[in-house]
Amino acid sequence: MLKDLRLHNSLSGKKELFEPLHTPFVGMYVCGPTVYSDVHLGNVRTFVSFDVIFRYLKHLGYKVRYVRNITDVGHLVNDADAGEDKIGKKAKLENLEPMEVVQRYTQDFHQVMEKFNALPPSIEPSATGHILEQIELIELLIEKGLAYEVNGSVYFDVNAYQKDHNYGKLSGRKIEDLLSNTRALDGQDEKRESVDFALWKSAEGTDHIMRWRSPWGDGFPGWHLECTVMGTKYLGKTFDIHGGGMDLKFPHHECEMAQSIGAHGHDPVKYWLHTNMLTVNGQKMSKSLNNSFLPHELFSGKHELLDRPYSPMTVRFFMLQSHYASTLDFSNEALFAAQKGYRKLVNGLKTLRNIELPDTDGALNEKAAQQINQICDNCYRAMNDDFNTALTIGHLFNLLKKINNVHTQNLTIAEIGIETFQRMKQTYEEFVLDILGLKEESNLDVESLMDIVIKEYAAAKEQKDYDKVDVLRSSLKAQGIVLKDMKTGIDWAYEE
Repeated sequence: MLKDLRLHNSLSGKKELFEPLHTPFVGMYVCGPTVYSDVHLGNVRTFVSFDVIFRYLKHLGYKVRYVRNITDVGHLVNDADAGEDKIGKKAKLENLEPMEVVQRYTQDFHQVMEKFNALPPSIEPSATGHILEQIELIELLIEKGLAYEVNGSVYFDVNAYQKDHNYGKLSGRKIEDLLSNTRALDGQDEKRESVDFALWKSAEGTDHIMRWRSPWGDGFPGWHLECTVMGTKYLGKTFDIHGGGMDLKFPHHECEMAQSIGAHGHDPVKYWLHTNMLTVNGQKMSKSLNNSFLPHELFSGKHELLDRPYSPMTVRFFMLQSHYASTLDFSNEALFAAQKGYRKLVNGLKTLRNIELPDTDGALNEKAAQQINQICDNCYRAMNDDFNTALTIGHLFNLLKKINNVHTQNLTIAEIGIETFQRMKQTYEEFVLDILGLKEESNLDVESLMDIVIKEYAAAKEQKDYDKVDVLRSSLKAQGIVLKDMKTGIDWAYEE
């Protein structure tokens, strides 16, 4: 199956056969969060999508180094190199040290990713941990005539780069259109051209509280520079996969590409992958429309657009029902349907655990065995088609029908053969748990369950069915729960 994997390369606009630069090793870089606020669902969708890609590549036998950075400086309020640093602004508003902000929201991000059952990356570097390397890359670009310093800031010279290269090759933008459509913004007068972007911003004479010494004076690195440096340091000057949300394709990824090509003379990445945007009831998700919600609001159901809470695995399953490169629309109806679908898949895992292998073989039904093997193959074909989780889930439901038939003995293991049954079981479990990253969640309400047990216990006492009373007490005690007979009624507690 290794040779069959194809993925849609944003650089070429086509599906291409996946051929790593150094098989079986794969290098993958994904732009991580800017940690100045709670992680939003658009980020979550991107990271869940690349978590599945990471999982599947490992399943195929590749040795994957997955790098996902933390942006903790340099991402300005305005992406066009103007305004305050997002983290610095938050720190001043809350009278905190910037690294307190970084620590709080990095922890929040990790907790959310853990709830969504996303594997941690191989390396999670931070921008502030690589200031020296960023300064070195800026010096190299200045030396090559592709960057210039003015008033303590350093900018990438897009016109100089354009002489030998193509700024816009990833996003499809034309530099002429960019120049004619770009308005002059505050703080951009010192640039030679409005399309030039910051490699280093001066902090002299400003109230920027995040600053480092450099050959050009105190300042801080540009947002685009950070990812170029960290990707190069941990994956090399050319690596296999670079991913992120489609909103990063321009300017962020375009600038990353220009910096790398300018410094090293060749494309930095073989395959560029981009996830699509989220909508809510057909409208773009945004704070201004009051239709955006955070992960914890989904889990609690405490949002005016939600009619109930939805568990992390329900939301993960919902996200995987759509291909990563297609628009994903949130609605209560879609989430409720996803909840039913997720539970159906998980019940399949429980069903498989309850099926016992027969002691003897029987007559083989070759047609039934062939159908099951075909469905197993289809699961791989779907994932090999640009990681199409939506199609994969459809095939898993087809496999589940066969599993249920075996469970109800409408189809016996003897008919399909133990080898085919074992393949069906392994394929189902590996795809649900290891590749799609779904896990069994317990949505049980302990208090409600204990109310039911206590009613049974009280009824048994009233009927003087002391054998049942003893069975209930001992069964609960085995689970670490004790019943208490009190004057005011019956209560329970965890055994101390």
